[in-house]
Amino acid sequence: MNDDGDGDELATNDGQRFDRLPDTEDDREVSGRASRRKVLDWWEDRFGIPPETFEGASFWEKGKGKIWILDGDLESPVHIEALGMTFLRTRQRHWKPTTNAAQRVGRHATKNVVELDDEQARRFARGEDQEIEWEGDWGYLIAAHEIAGGVEPLGVGLFLHGELQSVVPQGRQRDL
Repeated sequence: MNDDGDGDELATNDGQRFDRLPDTEDDREVSGRASRRKVLDWWEDRFGIPPETFEGASFWEKGKGKIWILDGDLESPVHIEALGMTFLRTRQRHWKPTTNAAQRVGRHATKNVVELDDEQARRFARGEDQEIEWEGDWGYLIAAHEIAGGVEPLGVGLFLHGELQSVVPQGRQRDL
């Protein structure tokens, strides 16, 4: 909280603590902060993942637009270094899911999932950009590959102008 000098406290974003996302935008106290409803709607609209998938989870912001997910709930705010799992980046033009989020909930996605063949999956895991045929939406996609008879999410890719850009973090890139 900031004190503006006249006794009224204004809610501000604090990068040193976790604040639970408000349920709706009407409940928001920090300008620009996403709401739980908006996060759930985004996952459903972008990837077809139903809100029930996140039942029992709470969403938190630490820093500006870094959304974390926790299985369960705590009193807010929380002054700790980490809480649950990084999940989504929201304070930019296009929201971006994290690799962890794609790998954890991507199997529930029914749209904007690009299934890669063996060579495409290898290139994606190495962090390489590649031209692909894709008739779906542009923007962030969940890249997936068939493994042991099922399709598993590999991570997040950005599809623009016929090219799939791997956004696998450098430290998680692998030569398979």
